[in-house]
Amino acid sequence: MAELHDLTALDLWAALQRGDTTPMEVADHALERAAQCDPDIGAFVTVTADAARQRARELERSADRTALLWGLPLADKDLVNREGVPTGFGSRLFQGSVAPASDELVKVLDAAGAISIGKTATPEFGLAGYTEPLATGPVRNPWDRTRGVGGSSGGAAAAVAARILPFAPGSDGGGSIRIPAAACGLVGIKPSRGLIPSASGVTSLGGLSVGGALARTVADSALLVDAMIGRENGRIPHHYALRAPDGNDGDLLGAAVRGEGRFQLGILTNTPFDDELDIVIDPAATAAVSEAANRYTNMGHGIEEFTLEHDGRYGERFRALWHASAASLPVDGAQLTKLEPLTRHLVERGRGISARQLIETLGALTEFERSVIEQFFRFDAVMTPTLALTPRPLGWFDAHDPEHNFRQQCEYEPFTSFVNVAGLPAITLPVGETPDGLPMGVQLIGRPGGEATLFALGAQLERSIRWQYRAPA
Repeated sequence: MAELHDLTALDLWAALQRGDTTPMEVADHALERAAQCDPDIGAFVTVTADAARQRARELERSADRTALLWGLPLADKDLVNREGVPTGFGSRLFQGSVAPASDELVKVLDAAGAISIGKTATPEFGLAGYTEPLATGPVRNPWDRTRGVGGSSGGAAAAVAARILPFAPGSDGGGSIRIPAAACGLVGIKPSRGLIPSASGVTSLGGLSVGGALARTVADSALLVDAMIGRENGRIPHHYALRAPDGNDGDLLGAAVRGEGRFQLGILTNTPFDDELDIVIDPAATAAVSEAANRYTNMGHGIEEFTLEHDGRYGERFRALWHASAASLPVDGAQLTKLEPLTRHLVERGRGISARQLIETLGALTEFERSVIEQFFRFDAVMTPTLALTPRPLGWFDAHDPEHNFRQQCEYEPFTSFVNVAGLPAITLPVGETPDGLPMGVQLIGRPGGEATLFALGAQLERSIRWQYRAPA
């Protein structure tokens, strides 16, 4: 049998079911990989070896071994509470703060049979699209240690790309799964708002942040999303959802495994930031989209280029919403001086926004959401580059000028945040490579509740390109 870390999550689950390996062997192997690889990468802020082995022993004693993730290793993002484990939120203010109780998402993943081996790194409070927090240090890209991994699920992406974990949960409020997945050569799925009850986005300001998955294969990402949903009697609990299903949502993993269907695809030729920022698309990003489009055309899918119509004010409104989303952080008085410059800027600006301005912003973005969904509706999926630029060098983002920093982030990732505003599902696929071998991703944006279509399209492209066999040195 291949090395355990080279197996996909599905293959590893099958090996566990056959008895070819055990949860303890899997947990030990993941912990050994973390000890071997992570000092050079920095994906983890905490490794919970004793708890992981205790969990493995409990699973081995369990009579029911059919749970969706039985015996599979993963790690929690350091924005999520797990009882008895420190939650640092990527901030110097909270290092060493032990969570008194587990969040609902953690309980759902535990119920699915997973083994958490620790916490993955995130920027301070998950508010940046790159992962270089002062609290724990930068996360280095396994493909090139001089490059960053994106963010905010940067530690999760690095852990999967380095083959420490087969997959990892993340969260996405403006691209925070898709950005690091693309930078690290992975599949990353941001589901529709409301699909995952324990990380639905319903309670976040503007409905931005939802839970999702990072993996090496499309099927593995679907497997983890299925587990995160926490099905009731085999069905998705749609009484939590804000979006209607597309008719095939009941079998996400099946759609990812089968990879069937012919679809109509749009290629977006602009971004919502074009009127406010100097958006430059790297040739490697353009080449990745062309590669995907050519392969889909050869498969029999329809392809059509189109331009998103908007009033040119998306950028200022999203900026205001991002500021407002930081206003409620539990930081006051002298604590503000201990925040990183970008975080402090967001908090202070957010707390200066009036109720009237916030209401007007939310209203305008709701109209933008409706317009995007209407314009996209004639397509089964819309294709863009995931990132406009190649993975950025460490230290590239301005640590001292928050306004410049925010512009840099928007110019690096202009195709991701508007998908969160619209509440739509999106998947990034590791289609391309730069001339020096860095990954470049292509994003597919689906209809409301259209995850099954995205998984089917992703599986078809994966069979054609076979990116799952690529690995960093």
